[in-house]
Amino acid sequence: MKYFFLFISSFIFAQQTKYVDFTSVSAQLNINAAEKSISGTVNYSFQVLEPTDTLKIDAQNMQFSGVELNKKNIQYVNSGEQLLIVYPFQKGKNQISFEYKAIPKQALYFIDSERAEEQQIWTQGQGKYTSNWFPSFDDVNEKVIFNLKIEFDSGFQVISNGILKQKTVFDQTTLWEYEMQKPMSSYLLMLAIGKFEKQHQLSKSKIPLEWYLENRDSLRFEPTYRYSARIFNFLEKEIGVKYPWQIYKQVPVRDFLYAGMENTSATLFATRYVVDSTGFLDRNYTNVDAHELAHQWFGDLITAASGKHHWLQEGFATYYALLAEKDIYGEDYFYSKMYESIQQIKYASRTDTIPVLNEKASSLSYYQKGAWALFVLHQEVGDKAFKKIIKNYLKKYAFKNVTTEDFFNEVEKISHFDTASFSKEWLESTIINSPYVNKLLIKNKITKILLELDKIKSKPLTEKTGFFKLILMSDAHYSAKVMVVNQLRNETFEAKKTFLELAMDTDDMEVRQAVAYSLPKIPEEFRTSYESLLDDTSYQTQEVALLYLWRNFPEKRLEYLEKSKKWIGFNDYNLRTLWLSLALMTPDYLSHKTILIDELVSYSSDKYESTTRQNALDKLIGFKIINETVLINLVKATTHHMWQFSKFGRDTIRTLLKNQVYRNSFIQIKTNLNENEQFQLNRLLNEKI
Repeated sequence: MKYFFLFISSFIFAQQTKYVDFTSVSAQLNINAAEKSISGTVNYSFQVLEPTDTLKIDAQNMQFSGVELNKKNIQYVNSGEQLLIVYPFQKGKNQISFEYKAIPKQALYFIDSERAEEQQIWTQGQGKYTSNWFPSFDDVNEKVIFNLKIEFDSGFQVISNGILKQKTVFDQTTLWEYEMQKPMSSYLLMLAIGKFEKQHQLSKSKIPLEWYLENRDSLRFEPTYRYSARIFNFLEKEIGVKYPWQIYKQVPVRDFLYAGMENTSATLFATRYVVDSTGFLDRNYTNVDAHELAHQWFGDLITAASGKHHWLQEGFATYYALLAEKDIYGEDYFYSKMYESIQQIKYASRTDTIPVLNEKASSLSYYQKGAWALFVLHQEVGDKAFKKIIKNYLKKYAFKNVTTEDFFNEVEKISHFDTASFSKEWLESTIINSPYVNKLLIKNKITKILLELDKIKSKPLTEKTGFFKLILMSDAHYSAKVMVVNQLRNETFEAKKTFLELAMDTDDMEVRQAVAYSLPKIPEEFRTSYESLLDDTSYQTQEVALLYLWRNFPEKRLEYLEKSKKWIGFNDYNLRTLWLSLALMTPDYLSHKTILIDELVSYSSDKYESTTRQNALDKLIGFKIINETVLINLVKATTHHMWQFSKFGRDTIRTLLKNQVYRNSFIQIKTNLNENEQFQLNRLLNEKI
């Protein structure tokens, strides 16, 4: 009878926020890195709004003990997905407390390393659910004030949401106490543990800003966070609503699942954006930085009530990030990015039939088309009215959940804008009104040029010569010059030689890089000019230039290898792994290559991030440098939390297993693998060929 009762009660779970309001939670947590577990004591305060018979807290594969309601023991049910309390709840304030333990399969990630000092632990709640590591709420409409105490090894920094109120140092551990003042959705709860250095700044509004980097990257603070304070000050002024939290922190973590994540008051981002001054030109953090910060208002302060309205978070963050970049890089940059995104949207609309206002919409729709919708609205109602709409919207729904209708209500209060027609065209349809879009774009000189270039792309080069030369010799934004170079790709070298020389004479790194990519076959007469790309302050340009020169001019390979032998590149070792590959492929370069092989094999180990490991493994397999260590590292890839890397591992092993020699080698290494790795390898061995 009890289970039937629970079944009936389950129908109201999705509506729990109508009956119960969880207001705050305090917890003390312990993390065991060796067994990759988390445990702790949790105390929730909540208010029953209407009488109800069932209370639920989402909890994936957790163990519970000492469950108490208002300090009295109470029976509970652990479904494996939820902690369920069946009780005749009446209106009023209550507390529920308990102890729990979990070994999370996702959402809490333990990044191991051969070097203990490089170990990291971090969380990712959105899309993976915080309820895997902390008993909480998968429903974004349940907003709670979180206060966490975390005890961990004193040699590490522990970072969480909110203000650090206190640190208590014991013999070998430290207790970190973090406090929030305002409520947020559970998916925004975070932890990050590692060995970090920290730098402080204050915003113009006196908000503490904390930037973190791993100890080994301490010299990269300036280029990594070059515009961070400026972006903060700009967005606070542009949005017109004071930053809603007490502090703002940014922390890069290894093998992060996405570019960044806007946890309340504390953004996590991928270490690929930790760069030096050269890397900044190709792979800077500016856009991701601005995007995740904008989410502190659009997503964290106000949260979309459901996936259908996800554009209220991603479209807004994308648009405001572009406005921040406009402040830094100028109007031409902004409009060139708007042009670029609308071209992507148009192309996708040929096959993508799911509009923005749909929980199954693509990321391109939520992010880019959502941003374009806001751009259209901004242009139509004017800057003054737009800012007033945004300000009213944020203030009215602060710390609440919102729908598109809520936003439109604020639009209609300020302007006579036709939100119904706007929604049908931009949010409920995948058709793009190109004439209208072009009308907005031609307001800017650079997008006017881009539109003209697009219009003539199919015409013969003889009809475009004057226009192309005019652009390449002008001070036009680099996006137009890059477009010219790209339109030359299929022309003969003789026909495009003059244009390429003009492009190479520019001071634009992006234009010269476009030339580098456009010439996989380099004529001898252009070799000297192309070789100058090796000296460009761009790791990306150097990578493609070194590869293409090595391929095209065998007689000069030793010279190219000598020139580049100390190159490292980005923090994923893109230039170093390329150099090792080319050195191994060059017979006359070094007689003893064992040291090169060993170094390349080392980059495939779990000392490094997945991008470096995959790059190294790909080259090792390609060169057939396949020993026991390579095979073990390949199997280890199949257990990695990054799906792209694990898929690469599985697909590569499937290919190798077609060869009986490699199949036998895989069978022989099984005893050197852990249980999870053996399981993954056995699955592949047992697949039908």
